[in-house]
Amino acid sequence: MRLAIFGGTFDPVHNAHLGVARAALAHFRLDRVLFVPAAHPPHKDGATTAGFDDRARMVELACADEPRFAVSRIEEGTRCSYSIDTIEKVRASLAVGDELFFLIGADAFADIQTWYRWRDVARQVVFLVVGRPGATYLIPPEAHAERLDSPHLDISSSSVRQQLGRGELTADVPASVIEYIVERGLYGVRQRG
Repeated sequence: MRLAIFGGTFDPVHNAHLGVARAALAHFRLDRVLFVPAAHPPHKDGATTAGFDDRARMVELACADEPRFAVSRIEEGTRCSYSIDTIEKVRASLAVGDELFFLIGADAFADIQTWYRWRDVARQVVFLVVGRPGATYLIPPEAHAERLDSPHLDISSSSVRQQLGRGELTADVPASVIEYIVERGLYGVRQRG
């Protein structure tokens, strides 16, 4: 099996996340992409707008119709969401000969050497680095990385949150996720009555 871990805050998950995962499936002939919502991301000062349960549920809804997408709550309850801990847990569930990849944006990969136990991370996975306009990075000698030039969808979770906060129900998010956001009143969205 060829499995890619795709971690992130997914606050909220949006169509660019899904597009990148689909592109990785096709380009690298992956069997599955495992979305792993971060419980407490260390590089974001632990700050998220929506709680873990809501973010994980939105990812589950977004991935529901994609048979090669899976969602893991493996980081639920962790004090800090270190990638090495997640990688080691996922690796322990794989069979001998299975290949493990780590899907990551170029901006995050540029900071890889600041990660907790980054050399251990680099030994465990092949990075699939998603190119972003203007993002540059160096591949440390300890790491193996492949470039993924994904469809350039100019969407970010922060811009989606801003749109939702203004009452704009954006098409950049799957309809099932928008319904959940409205139902739960997330990101400043008020239920319509």
